[in-house]
Amino acid sequence: MAHPQVVIGVDSSTQSTKALAVDAETGQVLGEGRAPHRVDSRHGQESDPDQWWDALTTAVAATGWADRAQALAIGGQQHGLVTLDAAGRPVRPALLWNDVRSAPQAADLVRKFGAQWWATEIGSVPGASFTAAKWAWLRATEPDNADRTAAVRLPHDHLTERLTGTATTDRGDASGTGWWTPDGYHTAVLDHIGLDPALLPAVTPAGTAAGHALPGGPLRPGTPIATGTGDNMAAALGLGLTPGTPVLSLGTSGTVYTVARNRPADPTGTVAGFADALDGWLPLACTLNCTLAVDRIATLLGRDRQDVEPGGTAVLLPYLDGERTPALPHASGLLHGLRHDTTPGQLLQAAYDGAAYSLLAALDDVLAVDGPDAADPDRPILLIGGGAQGRAWQDTVRRLSGRPVQLPAARELVALGAAAQAAALLTGESADAVARRWGTADGPVLPALTRDDAALERIATTISHAAALQGDGAH
Repeated sequence: MAHPQVVIGVDSSTQSTKALAVDAETGQVLGEGRAPHRVDSRHGQESDPDQWWDALTTAVAATGWADRAQALAIGGQQHGLVTLDAAGRPVRPALLWNDVRSAPQAADLVRKFGAQWWATEIGSVPGASFTAAKWAWLRATEPDNADRTAAVRLPHDHLTERLTGTATTDRGDASGTGWWTPDGYHTAVLDHIGLDPALLPAVTPAGTAAGHALPGGPLRPGTPIATGTGDNMAAALGLGLTPGTPVLSLGTSGTVYTVARNRPADPTGTVAGFADALDGWLPLACTLNCTLAVDRIATLLGRDRQDVEPGGTAVLLPYLDGERTPALPHASGLLHGLRHDTTPGQLLQAAYDGAAYSLLAALDDVLAVDGPDAADPDRPILLIGGGAQGRAWQDTVRRLSGRPVQLPAARELVALGAAAQAAALLTGESADAVARRWGTADGPVLPALTRDDAALERIATTISHAAALQGDGAH
């Protein structure tokens, strides 16, 4: 019996590293490994890049295939700022995507160039998560550390460089920095934030190797290492996503995205104009309050998270951590429309509705990137993430969207997308074609429900009228 060609896909996230050993022919997962990360939240959201490396070596070894894998790729958390000195050591802990200390610098960037300029030139209007804002924060608040920095990397870039010794990135992850364009790094942005382009890695084309494994790492020396990409781009690859297919990811935060043929350019900042990991685009919108916020409301009500009831007129906006979509960074949770006959189960359902509404409203903008005729209203939404298996989430998305919902059976989609990139090095296919051959998006389809227009109208009206309470930006 022939031995399988085995590849390893890695997901290096804020909280942990996951590694999957995958049969490159069938997509069967042959081994798994995991190791945790520590996040320092005392001042912002920071993490030591050296522990990412330790976690990667532990997770890859735990798959049981490290010494036999024939290729590897890494999907990593987007936006993080890794600063290295001349010896390649971290200058300071990495600033993670959810470190919002750079919000003033992001606002300065938007004021300097204008939202329309950012949408046209870069494809996204930067927020605090973008790496350009984080570097501007470092330059303003820790100038000595900025001066000591000899290399600037994203998290997946840093790990790929530790494996191979080669300074590379990919277009997908680079598109979340705020300084990448399809024509190269944007000198006006780099000049404004005081970042020398010589400190940045080269952008390696999709489908080519970033390098080969060096001795002393978790793999056999000489093992090919693919370019890798950001976590959202890797998840899109892991689903084998095709243009116009909507994805809704239910996690601590929520995201909606699709693959598009056209480059996004949304001056409102709702849709981030990311590149995908191939040669297309990944328009994406993100909310801060999703499953964790709804679970908190369930706890306050003393109910199981699935214990919802239909009916009622209450609107509950679970903006417990401020909100990104709509743009209400200083918002808090808001309850409106309470009546004598309102039940706890109806309040819990209202929290689900409030969280799902913002995602589904943004999904319309995401799908519009390729034009009004590109979105098929009968195409199922691919529902992924930790909340996707919850009945209340499934029913809420179907009721508020009026669309069918498909539940992919595959798990760990970021690591699977990275594994597909690694397999593509061996087979010559594109990584998304590999994932489609593996059938990663296959799963049951739940039929559409009649769209609840009354609930949608209540929520929209409440958000509009709440502007004075929630601060500027409600729309």
